[in-house]
Amino acid sequence: MIKVGIIGGTGYTGVELLRLLAQHPQVQVQAVTSRAEAGTAVADLFPNLRERINLKFTKPTLDNLADCDIVFFATPNGTAMQTTPDLLNAGVKVIDLSADFRLKAVNTWQQWYGMEHTCPELLEEAVYGLPEWYRAQIAKARLVANPGCYPTAVLLGLLPLLEAGIIDPQHLIADAKSGVTGAGRKASMPMLMGEVYDSFKAYNVSGHRHWPEICQSLNASSAKPVDLTFVPHLVPMIRGIEATLYATLIHETSIEEIQAILIQRYQEEPFVDVLPPQSHPETRSVRGVNTCRLAVHRPQNGNRIVILSVIDNLVKGAAGQAVQNMNIMNGLSETLGLTGIALLP
Repeated sequence: MIKVGIIGGTGYTGVELLRLLAQHPQVQVQAVTSRAEAGTAVADLFPNLRERINLKFTKPTLDNLADCDIVFFATPNGTAMQTTPDLLNAGVKVIDLSADFRLKAVNTWQQWYGMEHTCPELLEEAVYGLPEWYRAQIAKARLVANPGCYPTAVLLGLLPLLEAGIIDPQHLIADAKSGVTGAGRKASMPMLMGEVYDSFKAYNVSGHRHWPEICQSLNASSAKPVDLTFVPHLVPMIRGIEATLYATLIHETSIEEIQAILIQRYQEEPFVDVLPPQSHPETRSVRGVNTCRLAVHRPQNGNRIVILSVIDNLVKGAAGQAVQNMNIMNGLSETLGLTGIALLP
């Protein structure tokens, strides 16, 4: 059994991790931490976990976590980097669901996150946890930086076509929409039901923190520097991301050829589903599961293609992908504990 600890178990990502790990046949959850809720039974805060997680929240100390095989950080940005070096030195593997280890350049990280990085020496070692691209490195890693939710949806749609060399890397657009859980579980005026319901808006148009993360991976698969316009939106739903991705063809390529590239790239991937031509994937089709669904279109047979990508921001965009990475790091079947069916309606 894999002995697991979760640091920051009171947010939406933390409870999603607990929901998935409670059903995992090879996992024993040893510790769930929260400074504010220390001493409170996990099931008292999250009744859906009653008789599944029989633990109390504890304070996040090394003594409480050093006996774990792997620790997940489901914490705000800037927290994981404080404790990760000590955990690694104790022989504990780490999967960080925050952004602390996603960017390789420390100056870029500090520019976008507005704080000093306390262990920049680990940035190069950290493996970016997008299994469809970095599976071999994840298998050997002791520190995995779980991708952001928007980057997951965008990268899974664009990377195969960029890798194939059929789209112009300097003319990319990602128009993405997320449910409100993407903002975290905290008291916030803009996230109140009366503020969000029956409304729709873009935000951080001049610069979102996920932009450099997306560009870093796109540039790794591109012969030329990438020029990406990324605009996120908030929609009045609880969970889900839909990314509409626009790219310009470099040379004449039929929609059948584009479809074939996606199918070939993902035919062995258990959590990427390339839909038939002319499909329009819905976020509800991936609610609660670790799946990305993709569809490609070529409007008016022009030189611009549109890729549609949907994920559950809390599962493939966070906790589910983290469990997928845990399976890979421990030599388990990648799908173990992740074979649920999406919730409809």
